[in-house]
Amino acid sequence: MYTIGQVSEMFDLPVSTLRYYDKEGLFPELNRTSGIRQFSENEIEALRVIECLKKTGLQIKDIKQFMSWCMEGSSTYTKRKELFENQKKQVEAEITKLNKTLDMLNFKCWYYSEAIKDGNEERLKNIIPNELPNSIKSAYINSHKE
Repeated sequence: MYTIGQVSEMFDLPVSTLRYYDKEGLFPELNRTSGIRQFSENEIEALRVIECLKKTGLQIKDIKQFMSWCMEGSSTYTKRKELFENQKKQVEAEITKLNKTLDMLNFKCWYYSEAIKDGNEERLKNIIPNELPNSIKSAYINSHKE
């Protein structure tokens, strides 16, 4: 069992956030001893899922719905799976956008390193995109996709 302070440290979350989650019913089986919250491994795992879903952009009301489905049992497996599949698609789309951004950053870092070596951008302007080194060329192409 863990105290709210320990859980706060484990997840780098304010105690107030954990209290809010509890108030919202996200820890339906949370035990209290003399009014003190006692977090079991069940709540720790629930918190891992809650934080995961929050990072995907899911709102607390939707996370609350998910937790409600969990309490309902096996009849909601399909709904729960669909929720995770939808969030997975959103994360994959975000990763694609971030990879495009990262490729632009990699290209520009390379570009300006070369410009610094050359003292100008003339050679670089003449080799874009066909004569770029392969790793840089693929970054350039990905970063310039519509």
